[in-house]
Formats: sequence, C-alpha cells, structure tokens
Amino acid sequence: MPSDEDPIASRADDDRDLYDVATWEERTSLDGLSVALYWLLTRSAKAGVVLVAFVGLLAILGSFGLGLLFDPAIAVLLGLSVIPALGLAAYVYVSDVTTGEPLSLLVATFLLSILTATFAAILNSVLQPYFRPLGFLGIVVFFFVVVGPIEESVKLLAVRLYAYTDARFDAVIDGAVYGAIAGLGFVVIENFVYIAQNVDMAELTVGIAALGAGDGIAALRALAGPGHVVYSAFAGYYLGLAKFNPGNRGPIIVKGLVLAAAIHALYNTLVGPVTGVAAGLFGLPQVLALFGFVIVFQGAFGYVLLRKIWRYRDAYLDTRDAVGADVEPELDEFEQ
Repeated sequence: MPSDEDPIASRADDDRDLYDVATWEERTSLDGLSVALYWLLTRSAKAGVVLVAFVGLLAILGSFGLGLLFDPAIAVLLGLSVIPALGLAAYVYVSDVTTGEPLSLLVATFLLSILTATFAAILNSVLQPYFRPLGFLGIVVFFFVVVGPIEESVKLLAVRLYAYTDARFDAVIDGAVYGAIAGLGFVVIENFVYIAQNVDMAELTVGIAALGAGDGIAALRALAGPGHVVYSAFAGYYLGLAKFNPGNRGPIIVKGLVLAAAIHALYNTLVGPVTGVAAGLFGLPQVLALFGFVIVFQGAFGYVLLRKIWRYRDAYLDTRDAVGADVEPELDEFEQ
C-alpha cells in the first residue's frame, strides 16, 4: 500500500527541518498569501455556483410570475403536497442518535437544494428532446442516464456546498440527515413548478378542497415527494461515510450516487406502466393504483434506508456502552 509520506519524511528523525523539502506548513508571507488565495478561490467557486443557481431559479419563477410565491392558495397546495416528504425527513432527523444537527445547517441545506434544483430543471429540459424520438426505450434511458444521476447529484451538491465542510457534520449518519433535508428542498421547488404549470389560478380557492385542483396535482405530488427524500438520504449517507473514510472518498460517493440514481430512475420507469396495468387489472381508479404502487415501491426502499440508519444507531449505542464499560472500572479504582 502506498505510504502517505515522502521517503525522506518517513525516515528522518523528528528534529530535522523538512520544510519545503518533504513537508510544508505556513511560515512565510508567500505561504500566507498562497493560503489566502486558495481560500478565496474555493469560496469564490462555491459562491459562483450559488449565484448561477439563483439566477436560474429567478428565470424559472419569472416564467410563472413571481406573484405566485405570495399567493395563499398556492401556499396551501404546496404545503399539502410536501407533508409526506416533510414527515419522512423529520423521521430521518430524529433517528440521528448522535449530536443534534444545528438549525442553521439544516436551513442552509434546504435553501441550497432549492437553488441547485434549477440545474436539474434546465438540464432535463435541454436533454429530453434528444431521447423522445426513441419512444419508451428512449425515455427509460433518459431516466437512467439523465434524470436520476443529475437530480441526485444536484441534491448532494446542496449538502456538499456547506454542511459537509462544517465541523458540526461530525458523524456518518449526519449525511443521511442532510441528504433528506436536501431531498425535501427539491420536493418543494419541484412541486411548486408542477402546481404553477397545472393549476388554473382563476378557479383556485384556499382550503382542503384545493387538493382536487389541477386534476389533483397536489395529491399526486404528495405521493411523489417522499421518494426524493429516500433517494437523497441514501446518497447523503454515503457522503457521510466518505467524509470519514478519505482514502476511499471518491468510490464511496459514487456508490451512493449510483444507488440513489438507480432507485430514482427505476421508480420513474415503473410508475406509469405498473399503475396503468394495476388499474386495468383490478378495476381501480388511476390515483388509487398510483397510491398502491408508491406505498409498495417507496415503502420497500424506505425500509432499506431505515434499516441502514437503525444499523448505524445500534452500532453507535453498542460502542458508546462499551466505552462507558471501559471507563467505569478505571473510575472505581481511582475512587478506591
């Protein structure tokens, strides 16, 4: 296995000064300038990504009219449509048995995911026409090559831009928590776009009856929402695992993204045909057949996710108890 030290550094005694020979730390003014420039470049790159995403979001919202953001009926529809996703994200959050995640990081991740979602919206729209002429097979390829990988990447990007680099991201399970929050933010902006595209504002009123507006678009989006939380929580979990295994960081992140993107694309591929077949076979209304499919599909992969979280929880509690057991005898001896 390759060493993480230069041969000189690994063989030299501790008294030998190897600065600028085989080791390096900030010493001179030029070193300080280099550190400052690196900090500026990395922060500028992140700021640039956020700025571009913000401009894209404004363009998308502007196409519907920014006034929709303040319409109470739209707010009711949007709120109803995200309740299941919010509930699932909240469960992932409370399942974290380590230190509680700070509100500032949760809110920042949520807002960043709304911004980064614009990259997926733009790329999906630009690339979809190239796959449509291929029929159903082309759409399936589109789901697996474009939609799944891009949407899961932009959600993970929301975590990577800020929370991931914070010292308070201090456990593997934190990745699943922030991934779930990123999925929730994605659901909010995606549902808003669907509602804005499909609801006739002239006929929309505030109240629970709004669920039926636009052919039940809020109810349909409520069914789709939890999936985004599940997918990005998977990817986020592996991002957390990668943070604490830097030697294999790249492959671990790729594993999480491949897993999340594949589940996402599989759902998109199956939801239409399976719902149609189930509705015809059992004589069910389309919405009821869709509900059944979502419960089975998302429930199955949601259970796999929760088992992963529970396994981490059990290992954490076992190791914490083991540490406590090791410490107690030492305290007893001290007291004697």
